[in-house]
Parts: sequence; structure tokens; C-alpha cells
Amino acid sequence: MKPIALNDVKKSYGNLPVIHGVDIHIEPGEFAVLVGPSGCGKSTLLRMLAGLESVTGGQIEIGGERMNDAPPKERDIAMVFQNYALYPHMTVAENMGFSLRLARADKAMARAKVEAAAEILGLEKLLDRYPRHLSGGQRQRVAMGRAIVRDPAVFLFDEPLSNLDAKLRVKMRSEIKELHQKLKTTVVYVTHDQIEAMTMADKIIVLDGGHVSQIGSPLELYNRPQNKFVASFIGSPSMNLLPAKVTDKGTAILQDGSPIALPQAIETGKEILIGIRPEHMEISQNAPKLSITASVIEPTGAETLVMAHLAGTDILAALRGHVPITPGEAVPLTFDEANIHLFDAQNGLRLEGMR
Repeated sequence: MKPIALNDVKKSYGNLPVIHGVDIHIEPGEFAVLVGPSGCGKSTLLRMLAGLESVTGGQIEIGGERMNDAPPKERDIAMVFQNYALYPHMTVAENMGFSLRLARADKAMARAKVEAAAEILGLEKLLDRYPRHLSGGQRQRVAMGRAIVRDPAVFLFDEPLSNLDAKLRVKMRSEIKELHQKLKTTVVYVTHDQIEAMTMADKIIVLDGGHVSQIGSPLELYNRPQNKFVASFIGSPSMNLLPAKVTDKGTAILQDGSPIALPQAIETGKEILIGIRPEHMEISQNAPKLSITASVIEPTGAETLVMAHLAGTDILAALRGHVPITPGEAVPLTFDEANIHLFDAQNGLRLEGMR
């Protein structure tokens, strides 16, 4: 396992910049996830790490060595692609051992490595099958096995679960995490799915428009997002962001006139966004802090999602268990002020309050 450092890394296609001076440091053995919406630059960064894309500016280091101009085969990395990239005319064993064959490795040693990887991934009984005889999850395991036999210092995963159904994605998430715990290899994993990021990562790098928006552990990003983009991207369902104006140092007024007590002092007259996660709301008949009129109800069993409009802003409450609410019904809500997040309405940055 090796550390990875991206120092002021930039990428442009002609006159179009897509990566804007990114700084990322990943410790040896760390599971780091690059997450963000489509087009944010996460796959481009991964491809630059792999040596599949050139670097326009800055420096990429793997294990302390500059890798800007090194070809992929000299970077001690193995990559698992979104589409598996298996050879249809080769068996599972042949696919997994192909890189060793290209390297003219000893046949007995290569076979031993393939069998060891197959045992880790539960593929022992499938080694003589062809990809067309495998399920999506089995094909993904073969792609991971092909990477494992190379014994790389760094694994790169490019949205490996996006082609799988929801149930299989959940299963494969835990399998990849368990694999990392066994191999203890540095991992850089790209996904647009923030649930994958939250459940798998030691460190999350949130990208927005080619910029790093925030870096931290899953709970750091959930509990203390540094801007409204991270606040709305991390967490499922997304955080509610309600426009408000501070009327004095302890209260803000929402656009519908509802007063909200603030957890910290903010200058009077400031336009802010009040962030409240849907799961932090609950029904209260005793002095509710918000009253919404339900427009859509989505019962999931474990919780009831209530969607509404509040003074032109969409709002969602995730209420525990089954709650018998019908569209058009008034829903009184409460929440703990300690769970409120405050952001500047102009620049979207987190507000730390007055000193």
C-alpha cells in the first residue's frame, strides 16, 4: 500500500478547464471515495491517477514518486472498470490471470494467485466458466479478481456497481469493503452515489464542477457540511434548505413568516439558509416549530416521507415508521435546534456564528 498525493492538479481540454487545481492526500491503506454529480470531474481525476489521461498542471505522486508522465504499467495500480471489460472468449481463470500471462509469469505461480483470489471472492467453482454464463455480480467479482492477482499498491474503482440492480449493489458494497479490510490496499473509488460513499469510505472527497468542495470522514461531512452543496449532496434524503432572514441575534423568519430559533448568534438582517435534515424532523402536537401541508406521501415501511411546499420552497420530512397522513393534511413538525445547519444565502458557505 502506498500514499497518493495530488498537488494543484489541473486538467483542460483545449481551452476548456475541467479540473481546477485540486489538492488531495490519501494515506496508505485508506479507502478514499471521489463523489459528486455527473460531470464534476471525478472520473477524469481517476483516469489521470491511472495514467489514462494526461495532466495539464500540478503533480501526481504515488508512493512519494512523481507519476505525471509515467505509463500505467509503471504506477503499481490496478483498475476495475464500470463495464467489467472481460474477454468473452476466455474463462474466468483466464480472464483473472491474463495480466500475469502478459508478464510471462511462472504458470504455477500464476495459477496459485488466481486460485487464491478466487477463494477470497468466492469464485472457486466458476473458474472454468465463460463471462456469458455469469451474473452481473459474478462478473464484477471476476473483474476485481483480475485486479487482485496483480498485487498492486493501489486499487482504482470507476463506478463498479452502477450496472447492478439495487439489491446486488448493497451486497457488493459490503463485499468490496470486506475485501479492502482483508487486503489493506490503498483504494480510490469513484461513484455518484452518496450512499456508497457514506457506507464504504474512510475519507470522502466531494467534487463540484472540477473543484474539491470538502474532504472528510463520512460523519464529518454529514454532521458538519462546509457549504450548501455538500449539505444537499451528502445525506439521503437531501437536507432541506429554507431561505430565512435574521431578525435579531437569536431568531430568523422563514418566507412564510414562521420564526425559527437559531442555535448560534448571527448578525441581524442577514439572509441565510436554514438546513434541516428530513430525518431530524418529527410530528409534534405541542407547540410545533413548522406547519406544512402534505402534498405527496411515500410510505416505505421503516419511515414515511412527507413532501410539501413551504413559501415556494420544497420541504421533505422523513418520519419514523408508518404515519397515517393524507395529501392536503396539515402536518405539525418539530426538531432540535442543535441539528440546524446555517449557511450564507449569498455564497453558500457554512456560518460559524458571531464571536
